[in-house]
Amino acid sequence: MREFANQVHTLIGIRLSAAQLYALEIYERELLDWNARFNLTAIQETEKIRTKHFLDSLTCLSVMRESSMERVIDIGTGAGFPGLPLKIVSPNMRLTMVESVGKKAGFCRHVSVVLGLQHVEVLQERAEVIGQLSEHRQQYDWALARAVAVLPVLAEFLLPLARIGGSVIAMKGESALAESHSAERAINLLGGHLRKLIPVTLPGVADERYLVVIDKIAATPTVYPRRVGAPSKHPL
Repeated sequence: MREFANQVHTLIGIRLSAAQLYALEIYERELLDWNARFNLTAIQETEKIRTKHFLDSLTCLSVMRESSMERVIDIGTGAGFPGLPLKIVSPNMRLTMVESVGKKAGFCRHVSVVLGLQHVEVLQERAEVIGQLSEHRQQYDWALARAVAVLPVLAEFLLPLARIGGSVIAMKGESALAESHSAERAINLLGGHLRKLIPVTLPGVADERYLVVIDKIAATPTVYPRRVGAPSKHPL
């Protein structure tokens, strides 16, 4: 874990404590154990888990720490990325994770209990449903997602959840530039403003990565998000 800790410090400027590194080691062990039975992630090598899951997730902090991180929601979290690594490193965060697949939601609950994480909620539900619930709609400082959908669709999932003055991070690959252009109408319609695209370079990873940062500047019209399945079938 020493090399990983050095990578976090070099890339993000954060020094992880011994307790945080130990928690990530436990998370890693549980992920490998559950993955052997439930196929939670295609990445199964320790080094790649640390780089492509943990370090990749923590790159969000390069933007998030500029403002309030009190309430954060992670949509389509899968096996807990980026939400759980962010929570481990930022324990005061109140984290909600949304995952429609039962085995993945169950794993996130299991890890949260094993690590003794406080103020973590795991919801087995679709983003379209969560976005219309008053207890979640426009309630979050940050709404996050990684590799869930193309950006016009993702904007409809995330922007209804961010409060006015809050922000969205969509973690995207090499298609980020093209997707941002195609999502411009949807972002504006949903009350957002594209702030910037931040390139991310992970050690030993050749793939292009970007953090697409969108600010919430106006209320999202009440009709969005639309019913389950509609955003994907008919993107804005």
